Amino acid sequence: MFAGTEEYDVDVAVEEGAVERLLSVTPADVDPADRLTFARNVFVPLTTACRYTCTYCTYYDVPGEASLLSPEEVRERCRVGADAGCTEALFTFGDEPDDRYTRIHETLDEWGFDSIHDYLYRACEIALEEGLLPHSNPGDLTEEGFARLREVNTSMGVMLETTADVDAHSGGRRKTPGQRLNTIRAAGRQGVPFTTGILVGIGEGWRDRAESLLAIRELHERHGHVQEVIVQNVVPNERSDFARPDLETMRRVVAMARAALPPEVSVQVPPNLSPAADLVDCGIDDLGGVSPVTDDYVNPQYAWPDLDGLRAVADAGGVPLRERLPTYARYLPSDLRPVGVKPTPSPENRGAWIPPAVAERIRDDDVHGRRLRAVARGEGPLDPRPASPRVGAGGSDDR
Repeated sequence: MFAGTEEYDVDVAVEEGAVERLLSVTPADVDPADRLTFARNVFVPLTTACRYTCTYCTYYDVPGEASLLSPEEVRERCRVGADAGCTEALFTFGDEPDDRYTRIHETLDEWGFDSIHDYLYRACEIALEEGLLPHSNPGDLTEEGFARLREVNTSMGVMLETTADVDAHSGGRRKTPGQRLNTIRAAGRQGVPFTTGILVGIGEGWRDRAESLLAIRELHERHGHVQEVIVQNVVPNERSDFARPDLETMRRVVAMARAALPPEVSVQVPPNLSPAADLVDCGIDDLGGVSPVTDDYVNPQYAWPDLDGLRAVADAGGVPLRERLPTYARYLPSDLRPVGVKPTPSPENRGAWIPPAVAERIRDDDVHGRRLRAVARGEGPLDPRPASPRVGAGGSDDR
């Protein structure tokens, strides 16, 4: 039983035999993928406020220093991203800001929003208006929260991180594995194509890594909603001195992920944090969302590779590079899927994985709709565009 699962009534069982088998996996036991994919995104850090203070995280700002992007700033970021050929608006913030963030809540109220999630809904509408598909990472959500936000999102995500109860999550506002497992389950019950993953190097052990991957697999097997699992190594930063896991550790963990997960679930490593070229033969098939116009605000010290850098990773593995939408092709409507892609069965209590607002955006007969359809069907774009202006963090201060 993982910490917090009783509180959230999460019944995830991991068999001991499956753990032992997974612990014996090596890179030689898995087959490399026949291609690598990535999504072109614009990173939109809606707010840097977060109720948690995880010791490895540099993203959050303390009360009095946290920022909040205005609707005008959200629109400008999305416009720049769309002009640069992006398909995804990646909305990120910490878990729902608590009562310490007085100014954040006052500002949201002044703008006419009841909560950060209410504001996120409007931000996603802005992204759709500007020609991008929203993918939101809003932290832990209830089923009710997913039911509302799925109306304007093509996919969503939250990192499981680990099923271990680690000191990196300690503090007065400690998050538990049970919370994250409950969120992943809630997304599945609401038919949301979902991204999750594990962090490597935050105090967990090998058994914890195996159990985390198997817990994700079990939830996916129930609901069919996990589209990709990120295997992300921790990196040194200004708030922590966690050691970056060595190459052999990452090769073994990636191989374990590939062996643990069903073939349809992609295994991803972030190419600005991981030695991706040395992991292609271990089973990765995706390099995640990469932005030509914004920084990785979660890991600002680590720059995204450009398109040539992504091609170099694929070339090192001897496989082609393909661009994709933030939602994987098997979740798309039949008229938008590439020929030969087997669809994921429709979610329980939902007619389709993709909500009408998103499907209509992809089908629109404008420059953005044509770009989205071309990427969805595997027909492009891949060629780099002229250098686009980069946009800064922005946002009004919580002062």
